[in-house]
Amino acid sequence: MPRYLMLRTPSANRVYAGESGPLTAAELEITAPFATVIAEETLAGVGYLSFDAPELNEGQLHAVARQSAAFALFADESQPEGSAMLRPVALPQPFLLDDDLVTMPKYQGKTNEQFTHLLLGVTLAAVTREPTGPRQVLDPLAGRGTTLSTALMLGHDAYGVEGDAKAFELMASFYKTYLRRGRIKHTADVKPVRREGKTVGKRFDAEITTAEGKRVITAFTGDTRDSAALFGKKRFDAIVADAPYGVAHGAATDVRGVSGKRDRSPAGLLKEAIPVWAGQLMHGGALGLSWNTFGLAREDLAALLAANGLTVQEGGPWERFAHRVDSAIKRDLIVAVMP
Repeated sequence: MPRYLMLRTPSANRVYAGESGPLTAAELEITAPFATVIAEETLAGVGYLSFDAPELNEGQLHAVARQSAAFALFADESQPEGSAMLRPVALPQPFLLDDDLVTMPKYQGKTNEQFTHLLLGVTLAAVTREPTGPRQVLDPLAGRGTTLSTALMLGHDAYGVEGDAKAFELMASFYKTYLRRGRIKHTADVKPVRREGKTVGKRFDAEITTAEGKRVITAFTGDTRDSAALFGKKRFDAIVADAPYGVAHGAATDVRGVSGKRDRSPAGLLKEAIPVWAGQLMHGGALGLSWNTFGLAREDLAALLAANGLTVQEGGPWERFAHRVDSAIKRDLIVAVMP
């Protein structure tokens, strides 16, 4: 069986780069089931992710190209006597829009974009509902839009809720500027949201026209626990969120952990928000969360998801994503499916 080596994109975050090897191996195992015997390997001092697979077809090449850290792919044609020989394998362009949509914004507290890509990818891999068009992706803790931009870049429709009005304004402003300067055909506008004649928040809507068709972004200001009220009957293929880590990143947030109390820990917030998010999933849709395990044990979060009718993905690669972010944060991810 042919053997391949994937050269991974260096991460700008040195801590994440040092931790990413096992994460990208687990990601490949979940999102590319045709790959077997996955291992980290060093050749001539360069690190690769190696795997065995049949001769890759177009769809499988797309799956490799959409890995969060995929930079280049080689077929290993080394000779039995030991001489190494790698043949470059052309990967298709996996992105609907340039990846600078995600990498350009720089700000304190931003989630590493490679990890966001990984979290979205493994969550979408768990979705069992057959697609009828672009996947509908919601980030109910949208921040300044890293997950929304990643979803859009990968060809999906993106939706969000953000409690920090300043973060919302910066996100909307960035999209307007990016789309205009990139000369991408689009419409984009921020409008007030009114309830009973009173302005209660804002809504950002953008529609982007590409050769692949139209894609949309919609985001609201508001508390994540009001997400169902904001979107009404709208349902989603995937809900992807990076929960508060329980530490400050130099920015305030208007989202409170427990109703009526200011609390940065994920436990209280997730206890109240997960029932809302679960109700917004389509049958066969998946909920993917990353969180700080120092603030909430994995088994407790899994029990909370199960109590809301979701089936947690367990065992094997699903439990190999825990990694250090800093001394106060050990991040993990969990994915659960709505039957």
